[in-house]
Amino acid sequence: MEEFIELFLNYLSVERGLARNTIISYKEDLKYYIDFLKKRSIDALSRATKNEIVDFMLSQKDKGLSPNSIARRLAAIKMFHRFLVRERILKNDPTSLIDSPKLWKKIPEALSFNEVDALLSQPDTREIQGARDKAILEIFYATGMRVSEVVNLKTDNVNLDIGFLRCIGKGNKERVIPLGKKAIASIKRYLEYSRPKLLRKKESGNLFISRLGKQISRQSLWKLIRRYARNARIKKPMKPHILRHSFATHLLERGADLRSVQEMLGHANISTTQIYTHINKERLKSIHKMFHPRP
Repeated sequence: MEEFIELFLNYLSVERGLARNTIISYKEDLKYYIDFLKKRSIDALSRATKNEIVDFMLSQKDKGLSPNSIARRLAAIKMFHRFLVRERILKNDPTSLIDSPKLWKKIPEALSFNEVDALLSQPDTREIQGARDKAILEIFYATGMRVSEVVNLKTDNVNLDIGFLRCIGKGNKERVIPLGKKAIASIKRYLEYSRPKLLRKKESGNLFISRLGKQISRQSLWKLIRRYARNARIKKPMKPHILRHSFATHLLERGADLRSVQEMLGHANISTTQIYTHINKERLKSIHKMFHPRP
């Protein structure tokens, strides 16, 4: 069964072009599924039935897995079985009659305008790493990019003269995102003052460089965002995605159309972007409750 998983993962990588982190998640989800089948003495995927898959989902719920994680795990299993049928490894797909659970979508946390200003003002741009960190924070908020996208951003992807950058997102899909004046100024200072000193006469195509002169890591970005959030006394739980959420929320609050925000975020489906409209509704409700004479 493990052999078929590797075949499936290779298909996702080569033919579907899915991101490495997505493939790692699929691999982990399918490993739990196969382990469950083995505990039931099922040693061939052809013997797996709808009942086994439903029981697997229930077992994940009993273990305290979140609804989102269970849905993702089921999606991996469904795609895996469809692949096996298409490749004629299996005759039947036991997942075809299983509906994906309808999830309550949690409204993502976003920063206020004042919190964003406080966060972005924390790095000391007179310092080498401070100038870099300022450029990183500005890019996060100016573009709504994901952490992996910022980490993998190349110097050639950024055109400061016309104020755009080229982002390679999920599934190796490319999108072009505009940059604001403040982000451009921060990137220019980083490129002129900070990046050459971090590289120490070495060469790299990566835009953001660590203090060791290498490509900056995802973990480093998490740490610096949390550190600056603490310094700014922001109480909200800080993750890099909160700047992506703030980017989308603030654009929509100021009148941006949903399709444009979808394109800039790189969402394949507009329903994913629509969740940010709920934030506006919640904000309006709170304002109404606070100020209306008969709330």
